[in-house]
Amino acid sequence: GPMITPEIRGGHEVTRPVAVEGAEVGDAIAIRIRSLVVTSAATASGNDKVMEGRFNGDPFCAAVCPGCGTQWPATRIEGIGQTAVRCETCGADAAPFTFTHGYTIAFDDERSVGLTLGRAEAEKMAADAARLMALPDASIQNPILTFAPADLVAVATRLRPFLGQLGTTPGKAMPDSHNAGDFGSFLLNAPHAYSLTEEELIANKTDGHLDVNTVREGAVLICPVKVPGGGIYLGDMHAFQGDGEIAGHTADVAGTATLEVHVIKGLKLDGPILFPVAEDLPYLARPLTSSEKHAVKALAARHGVTTVEEDAPVTFIGTGANLNLATENGLQRAAEVLEMSVPEVMNRATVAGAIEIGRNPGVVRVTLRAPLHLLEAKGLGAFPRSLYGL
Repeated sequence: GPMITPEIRGGHEVTRPVAVEGAEVGDAIAIRIRSLVVTSAATASGNDKVMEGRFNGDPFCAAVCPGCGTQWPATRIEGIGQTAVRCETCGADAAPFTFTHGYTIAFDDERSVGLTLGRAEAEKMAADAARLMALPDASIQNPILTFAPADLVAVATRLRPFLGQLGTTPGKAMPDSHNAGDFGSFLLNAPHAYSLTEEELIANKTDGHLDVNTVREGAVLICPVKVPGGGIYLGDMHAFQGDGEIAGHTADVAGTATLEVHVIKGLKLDGPILFPVAEDLPYLARPLTSSEKHAVKALAARHGVTTVEEDAPVTFIGTGANLNLATENGLQRAAEVLEMSVPEVMNRATVAGAIEIGRNPGVVRVTLRAPLHLLEAKGLGAFPRSLYGL
């Protein structure tokens, strides 16, 4: 919806930032996601193409009306379909994006499964888009159901909602959708008002736009504080998403979120740390079971190892202009927090962890089992202990 709403300058609609008492620059804030509830009954999504002549360098944050040249034009909906978004001033078709291949998907009452719909049902929903999507009262977005895409029909899936945006306010104003190393690279020497240098981007971003599908109910996200109070914001809730958000978009929905926050004094971070729910951990990163521990104890005795390391799973988020750079960034962040070498992080992620795609083109998850005493020393030990029963 926000991406077909040229008036929105951030690329998404997110909440107003909330200050956390006691959070100072150089601290971290732990955010525990207590609950996520999808309120939309349906949505639409798909693979997009940008519409040339309708933006100034960046269709996400610098829309321009192709008819009258107004920047960030207010729009209205006329009818349904991919030409329904019209400039309030001149009436021109003004959506910065359209679909190359899209779908409309309806959810069951329990919000547990979804099914993509045919053309007739998609068009029926398009005529009642705002109500079916349960848009918040303060929302100004054009509901994406209006486009009525129906290229993918009768495909069933499961819902597993998560927050595509969750984090803290950057140290310098930037579009919320570009608060990450991959989308943020679009701001470098850009022709519009939100242009940044590479140094400004690196110093100020907090990587709040993750699109990591394990940032879901039950998980704990640790975020850097780069402005007084931290300024927690959230948005871009998705009903589901395979690793990577490879289509460029997924099922954006309205919903409610309940968060619990805790300030970690003196934990200076470059980017987020994630403690996923246990079932989302990569196989090798999961804590050993009691039977596995028994087998390891016997193996240690056989080979003269007196003490087996106590460790816990942890995920470091890395971002960059591409996945290789994002991986390097995630490895470096892990090394800095854990005070170990990058080669050791690489070995630990290989032996007892994984590198996974968060978002293509440039968000990754670097997961490893880290020595528990190192996590304790950083004020992080309580989170894996409670999540994984350690």
